Amino acid sequence: MTIKVLCLTQGGDRPTCATFVGLQQQGVHLTVICPGTHPNFERLRAGGVEVLDLNVKGNFDRPLIRRLRALLRERDFDVVHAFSSRTVSNGLLAVRGRPEKFVAYRGIVGNVSFLDPMSWLRFLSPRIDRVVCVCDAIRDYFLNMRPAWLRGPDSKYLRIYKGHSLDWYQDDPVDLRQFGIPRDAFVVGVVANLRPRKGIDDLVAATHRFPADANIHVLLIGHMESSSLRAQIAAGPHAERIHFAGYRDDAPAVVAACDVKCLPSKKREGLPRSVIEAMAYGVAPVVTDSGGSPELVVDGESGLVVRSADPDSLAAGILRLYNDRALCARMGQAARRRIAERFRVEDTISQTRALYSELAADESG
Repeated sequence: MTIKVLCLTQGGDRPTCATFVGLQQQGVHLTVICPGTHPNFERLRAGGVEVLDLNVKGNFDRPLIRRLRALLRERDFDVVHAFSSRTVSNGLLAVRGRPEKFVAYRGIVGNVSFLDPMSWLRFLSPRIDRVVCVCDAIRDYFLNMRPAWLRGPDSKYLRIYKGHSLDWYQDDPVDLRQFGIPRDAFVVGVVANLRPRKGIDDLVAATHRFPADANIHVLLIGHMESSSLRAQIAAGPHAERIHFAGYRDDAPAVVAACDVKCLPSKKREGLPRSVIEAMAYGVAPVVTDSGGSPELVVDGESGLVVRSADPDSLAAGILRLYNDRALCARMGQAARRRIAERFRVEDTISQTRALYSELAADESG
């Protein structure tokens, strides 16, 4: 029996696109909604996946809901799989009163509450058959929500890691001198958009603990312009060693030129893609114990896991690798092996296919 799945996206990322193509190649018939302007639209089409040019314009996009309901009436889908918060809320309205199984993807910890009406229109909806959590930390969050009697059954929540391939990460490292970083510097790279939960302030505070003669430079990659952040940096002892790269399409190749990839998040991390990309390039990670980061990084083997919201712990982790370059190199290679062995896109494809098969069999039964 061919399984037919309607996937609702706002474009998705490379692992999601690769998963769709892999599922199609394994005999699952996918129809994916994706904005025609998104790069993945043509990538999916080239991979043999049926793609519909539809954009999600809000939490409750009435024209989109009508289009989805018409599509569901026209075709005999087994499963509807929504990959973002907006597609979950719109997709749930589209399947109201219909037989298709509904799957929701969740990529961050928290921000779901029994007291929040919007949560009931998304991830707490009884209409959802499965919530696919990108890491165990997210699944644990759902399983430990209180009061327990309001939760769905444990089987409703399952973890499927978002897999990658080392073949995707073959670009040459970027020359960091363009950012004013000396060739002989020990460079700590961080990729993020500036939000309080990302802990960039903790990383800047950690630099205050570096010895005056430590040739450690920090490269901030992403949307991080902020007068308060600039002021914090200027007030520190190593302001000239903190550099802004801005948003970069080639962020993985920039990080590939760094010695350490740092993610100083305070809370709510899922399975951070920027850490996976750095690990795939063999860059040693220093992450906090936030969300799914400790599932990526085996502390002391493929990187270091330090306490969140603790600049002293963060500084100690970076200095440990700075003072032991051989350890830093070994951890970088161990990080690369961990992605190759434990976070494979092939596993994501097979586990997602197994989920679809289970739900389709349940529907036909």
